[in-house]
Amino acid sequence: MPTPLVIVLALVGGAWGFAADRIAARWPAHDDGSVRPIDWRTPVVVVVGALSLGALTVRFPDPLVAVVFGAYLLALVLLLATDLDQRLLPDVITLPAIPLAFVFSLSGLNPLVPAGVLPIAVGVAIAVPLLLWLVSIPFGAGAIGQGDLKLLVSVGLMVGPLRLVYGAIYGALLAGVVLVVLLLLRRITLKTFVPYGPFLIIGAIWSVLVIT
Repeated sequence: MPTPLVIVLALVGGAWGFAADRIAARWPAHDDGSVRPIDWRTPVVVVVGALSLGALTVRFPDPLVAVVFGAYLLALVLLLATDLDQRLLPDVITLPAIPLAFVFSLSGLNPLVPAGVLPIAVGVAIAVPLLLWLVSIPFGAGAIGQGDLKLLVSVGLMVGPLRLVYGAIYGALLAGVVLVVLLLLRRITLKTFVPYGPFLIIGAIWSVLVIT
């Protein structure tokens, strides 16, 4: 049975998910000045927020570590909301996360990146986005967003090399399943552009909270 703390955090996470969806509906401002009403994206972000924060203290019993990863998860939920709404991962969130993640791991407080693993984590955090960018070149501009690549750097520094790779793989598998389902339901076609960022973010959250 979930503890009272888990329930409270799940409720807070769900509330933040709703707030993040409403923020993304307004920020960054849409070109036409419109504000998206509540739609299918809203419950998706609410559920992800609730599950993410609800699992936080189960994964990280140390309060300080839980606070740091909790802040990172809240940022990921906001990025999920903005990417679902505007196909955008704002630099104001992705870029500061990189040095902050590095300092956290360098401090020795990050249980997912032991001190001896940090140099490898740095290398992989750079190599994986670079490899994905190189692979995407034949598919033309927009095959993978620059925001996606910046996000992966901070993920690698927060979770370590193996979890970064596994999280990226899980995100790709989830993307494949969702795309097949949408194609079968005729909600999209083979020419429809579907942002990859949300799947990377789900994979990142999975790597933080689940992958051992």
